[in-house]
Amino acid sequence: MKKITLSIFTLALALSAQADKLDRSVRPKAGPAPEVKLGKPESFTLPNGLRVFVVEKHKLPTVSCSIQFDVKPELEGDMTGYRDMMSELLTSGTKTRSNEQLNKEIDYIGADISASSTGLNGNSLKKHMDKLMVLMSDVAINADFKQDELEKIKKRTLSGLEAAKNEPDQMLQNVSAVVNFGTGHPYGEVADETTVSKITLAQCKKYYSTYFRPNVAYMAVVGDVTPAEVKTMVEKYFGGWQKAEVPVATYSNPSAPAKTNVVFVPRDGAVQSVINVTYPIDLAPGTPEVLKAKVANSILGGGSTGRLFLNLREKHGWTYGSYSSLNQDELKGSFTAYAKCRNVVSDSSVGEIINEMKRLQSEKVGAQELQNVLTYMSGSFAISLESPQTVAQYAINIERYHMPADYYQNYLKNLNAVTAEDVQAMAARYINPNNANIVVVGSKDDVAKTLAKYDSDGTLAYVDNYGKPIKETVAAAPAGVNADVVMKKYIAAIGGEKALLGVKDIKTVSKGMLSMQGQQIPLTITEMKKAPNKLKTVTEGMGMVFSKQVFDGTKGYTEQGGKRSDMDAETVADVKEEADIYADLHADKLGIKRTLKGMDKVNDADVYVVEAVNAKGKKTTEYYDAKTALLVRKVESDEQGNSQTADYSNYKEVTGGNGYKMPHSIKLLVGGMTISANVESAEVNKNIADTEFN
Repeated sequence: MKKITLSIFTLALALSAQADKLDRSVRPKAGPAPEVKLGKPESFTLPNGLRVFVVEKHKLPTVSCSIQFDVKPELEGDMTGYRDMMSELLTSGTKTRSNEQLNKEIDYIGADISASSTGLNGNSLKKHMDKLMVLMSDVAINADFKQDELEKIKKRTLSGLEAAKNEPDQMLQNVSAVVNFGTGHPYGEVADETTVSKITLAQCKKYYSTYFRPNVAYMAVVGDVTPAEVKTMVEKYFGGWQKAEVPVATYSNPSAPAKTNVVFVPRDGAVQSVINVTYPIDLAPGTPEVLKAKVANSILGGGSTGRLFLNLREKHGWTYGSYSSLNQDELKGSFTAYAKCRNVVSDSSVGEIINEMKRLQSEKVGAQELQNVLTYMSGSFAISLESPQTVAQYAINIERYHMPADYYQNYLKNLNAVTAEDVQAMAARYINPNNANIVVVGSKDDVAKTLAKYDSDGTLAYVDNYGKPIKETVAAAPAGVNADVVMKKYIAAIGGEKALLGVKDIKTVSKGMLSMQGQQIPLTITEMKKAPNKLKTVTEGMGMVFSKQVFDGTKGYTEQGGKRSDMDAETVADVKEEADIYADLHADKLGIKRTLKGMDKVNDADVYVVEAVNAKGKKTTEYYDAKTALLVRKVESDEQGNSQTADYSNYKEVTGGNGYKMPHSIKLLVGGMTISANVESAEVNKNIADTEFN
């Protein structure tokens, strides 16, 4: 035993000595890449041109079927958005099945069928495969669009657009698409209220009848199946699908800007900025540079180990995360580096993103950092092969994009051959901050002026949330007008100080609609206020109480989802201000300071823009109509960057209020939701009992 122990000890010393001789600056030679055993799907083509790929996977008694259309359709133009609506109409009924009947038959077999403007997807248990094929073929061949269904979709879409107007990431996505690709390219078309309103049923039908043709389609069938049974069913249910000549549109060829271009999207009241450093690139699927470029991007911003994340979050603590993407695409690819950060460090964050992009060009990546990325990407690829859907997709990619037949078999070998020199070369070609669109959504007052140094000519382009140009600055207010003057006019417009002080309590009941993710939920909102600062608000709908807020002047609580929470000191301070009926008359007492920022427009009307800062430093932007002096909009944000916009209209005198006026229509945008409400009843000085606020 002692001899064995001594031998092990001697061996350990020898290995240790050998290790000391290793040059750790030299990347170890990688072993041979694992062989990729990629099962080849069986394939066949119907006489009508439909190309079918079958992948057997018998572990579970399930089957999935997808159809992809290889099309280059005409631009959507002044009806942008109709393709998405067409995809919703596809599953709303056929010539042989009503909407209700189609959904009933899908549910009966526990299946799922979904559609997009470029394909169909379905899955079910193997025993229901025949029925799944029946239903999918019916949708693909016999879809029957109805005007009433289109109107429902348009209504939901318009509601979603309204809610997205103040969502920073959606605003960033819209504007980045427009500045990168332009309206002459399908990736640069962004739907808005005008284009959606123009969409016709005829246009949706035209797209469907023109582009949903078997001779431009690929079908993948995956699961507990055999090629023989799939062929029998596909021939039976899809063989009668008529092929036709499918037009191929041509598009503009967008390119990266010759110099850096800063585009700013104002978001009133924002306390955070969202940033894209982005531009189009030419990187087609299956080309030799794709893998090398993806490695370079992964080093820069491909997750929590990427340089952007480690710099902006771990080193500086400016953001929760910063990432980049480099996308291959047959029509046009793109590069994007993204971050979300506080106002005060927005310009610094842009600077560090640019620095990291430049560093990848100027310095070779270290051996260990490169190896870590290659190991991660190899593992991700290996995991992807466990999905038979992925195997089928790879087979379609090879045929659709004319890729080498052994592209995926050689994936790991080619990946592990990527060198530091390759990464640097790809960075020089595809990761170039000197030819970038720097798109920022944020506070015009706090952030915009700090970004001019990144624009090649020092001038920012200001656009709205759809990328349309807007005026750069708020116009100056007329001489002699300041925040105090605006507030005095406002008090007079709502009835005057005497009428306002005469309100001892007020109760309003409003009926409204909550629009969220395409759903419409009716609401009843009851609010009570009692001087000096008692408040109770109850929001109900669908036979339940969604939320309740109760404040007795010194303490209070909130209820949501049946759970009650007492207000903390910070919330109490906020609610005291909200509950104060006379808050506008004694702003100094509440520590509120107002500053007139200038003139702007809301719904084409001239407005005074007033910034209100409370005792805790929280900013609210208020907009007062220059003609009527009435408050028409209020925008506020919290420290997390969540923004709330309230629009006020339809001011009316309140019965018994001695001339006191209040808005009877309110629209609230918050967190991707829209609440529109109209006051149905308003009662003043009805001696509301104090017990209501307990």
